[in-house]
Amino acid sequence: MEYHVKDLSLAQLGKKRIEWAGKDMPVLRQIGEEFEKEKPFKGVTISACLHVTTETANLVITLKRGGADVYLTASNPLSTQDDVAAALVKYYDIPVFAIKGEDRETYYSHLKEVIERNPQIVIDDGADLISTIHREYPSLAERIWGGMEETTTGVIRLRAMEKEGVLKFPVIAVNDAMTKHLFDNRYGTGQSTIDGILRATNRLLAGSYFVVAGYGWCGKGVAMRARGMGAIVIVTEVDPIKALEARMDGFLVMSMREAAKLGDFFVTVTGNTSVLRKEHFEVMKDGSIISNSGHFNVEIDLQALEELAESVREVRPNVKEYKLKDGRSIYLLADGRLVNLAAAEGHPASVMDMSFANQALSARYIAQNRGKLENKVYPVPKEIDERVARLKLAALGVEIDELTPEQIKYLQSWEFGT
Repeated sequence: MEYHVKDLSLAQLGKKRIEWAGKDMPVLRQIGEEFEKEKPFKGVTISACLHVTTETANLVITLKRGGADVYLTASNPLSTQDDVAAALVKYYDIPVFAIKGEDRETYYSHLKEVIERNPQIVIDDGADLISTIHREYPSLAERIWGGMEETTTGVIRLRAMEKEGVLKFPVIAVNDAMTKHLFDNRYGTGQSTIDGILRATNRLLAGSYFVVAGYGWCGKGVAMRARGMGAIVIVTEVDPIKALEARMDGFLVMSMREAAKLGDFFVTVTGNTSVLRKEHFEVMKDGSIISNSGHFNVEIDLQALEELAESVREVRPNVKEYKLKDGRSIYLLADGRLVNLAAAEGHPASVMDMSFANQALSARYIAQNRGKLENKVYPVPKEIDERVARLKLAALGVEIDELTPEQIKYLQSWEFGT
């Protein structure tokens, strides 16, 4: 078996951690049991570009239980957990091509490794896998049954491809499932981002000014958790509706130009480029800590920061000090990459249970509907989303009500009034 991981001797630790995460992923476990009986992916190759974490390991193991030949590479150079990668190779016979800290050339060589396995189904997180297939392997793109996309940034890229008429196979936007973004993005990103910042800095959040750029579901989660730690939270936005919502949720709302003067901590979660840039660095307080929890490392203008700096040095793991020419220091976490994965362990297994249950069931949906779907970005089918929610509720021991026949009739009728 071909693979490229850091060190196979890390495998035993990785296996223990995969099993620990699996205990908190009951929905995915139940789906895995179904797949083992049905074998919906018998003879099917699935190539996945995802963060190589304990939770992802449980997803690819589930797909393999369904009969798939699975190949895995990382969707971010700093998010790979090397012990998990080793365990998947050694104990689960799943080829992995991922090493934490790999350079850009290695990152794309690993992408090509999983692409050249000629998959029928692809799973992506950020759309690097799908966009590379379209650019460099157009004939393969014509043969792929379909794919899934995990994150907001990737869905934006794929919708742009669909709009331009260049998307060559159907893709399910798993990110947009209610049981994904309402929980994974809000509670997962919220908790794991704060976890990453605290692990990297060991600084007290209480009483600090904490700036969150972007008030989508990820931003809402980060703002909520920072407030819970006692921080004074400032939200910056370009969307007037979201800005109004943040204000009514009790947060300070202002432009980044003004927030930059106040902030002690900064987190970008917008999916856009140059959210923190030169004009903001120039007015930040000495000792400001800046980080990103959006998918790509473009939200902080690193080139502008380097140009302003007189010197750069690593002062702690995942913390670089940029000493500016006027004597101020700005501290960058995790090289501007996903702080929750680079400096911590990513989302807790409990929320990834729902996200990856959607991935697994959507993969089966793609296989079952081969050739029936247009080359478009599709939402997760409602029946899958609701099934994941019901399975999660059952796993939590929660029962809910059902509509009575009278209630169903009332909701479907126009005749009943005051």
